[in-house]
Amino acid sequence: MLERYEIETFLTLAEELHFGRTAERLRISTGRVSHVVKKLEHRIGAPLFARTSRVVRLTPIGRRLAEDLTPLVAGMDEAVRRATESGRGTSGRLTVAFLGEWTAPVLLRAVEVFTGRHPECRVEVREVQLHNSRQSLLDGSIDILVAAYPFDGMACGPPLLTESRLLAVAAPHPLAGAGSVSVEVLADHPVVQYPAVTSAAFKRDRTPEHTPAGRPVPKGPSGATFSEMLTLVAMGQGVLPVGEHTRRYYPRPDVAYVPIVDAPPILRGLVWLESNTTTRVREFVRAADDANRDAPPG
Repeated sequence: MLERYEIETFLTLAEELHFGRTAERLRISTGRVSHVVKKLEHRIGAPLFARTSRVVRLTPIGRRLAEDLTPLVAGMDEAVRRATESGRGTSGRLTVAFLGEWTAPVLLRAVEVFTGRHPECRVEVREVQLHNSRQSLLDGSIDILVAAYPFDGMACGPPLLTESRLLAVAAPHPLAGAGSVSVEVLADHPVVQYPAVTSAAFKRDRTPEHTPAGRPVPKGPSGATFSEMLTLVAMGQGVLPVGEHTRRYYPRPDVAYVPIVDAPPILRGLVWLESNTTTRVREFVRAADDANRDAPPG
């Protein structure tokens, strides 16, 4: 494998056909140019240049090597240029996603502000589900996601949406008619569980294993999607702590929503893969914060 400096020295000399000019362009000594060329010729096993005191010219092997390397180096330079532009610039494409219908307005406000500031960037909007939200970030299918905090293992932006918590219960459930409940009631009823692939920190926050008083919380069945989880609630197989927007976006005659009076609010915002913190991502996070800072609740 040739080193980049060896290729650069060889191709520059192949273009200049003069050791002095080559050294000047590369800002190295003529002795260094000569040393690199001799090292290459030794590795290849044949002269690459025919040189006299007055003339330097390529040998047939040297000319063929230059013809083969030139497009490869150009391709490498173009690949680096595109990568640099992708990492530092705002042109290109940004794929953003929402998880839950109530987060879509938050995302769309951010898209409007971002595209107004950066019309050169094409923004694609997608919806993800509980079972594929993390994987979509990991495999690059999406660049950034509006999701509930905490979302462990990801970079997080400022909160964009705050919700109080409700307890989803089946319509015939004894708690359905209550004006409010405490978090402690989770110890008295099975709690429907999120998919196994869901963020561990999120599950500890939303469906904890113990109440604040230390009482164990019984686990109910798991659902693959949020709608499926609410269906399990409607079937009487468990209760489920949810955000207040669920009542608006998932109104169901077979499910009742009861306020939880002593639970902290749910925070939602942008999450993304730390290694994918490009200029486009940073600018979108900034646009989202600006767009939603003064937005009315809900």
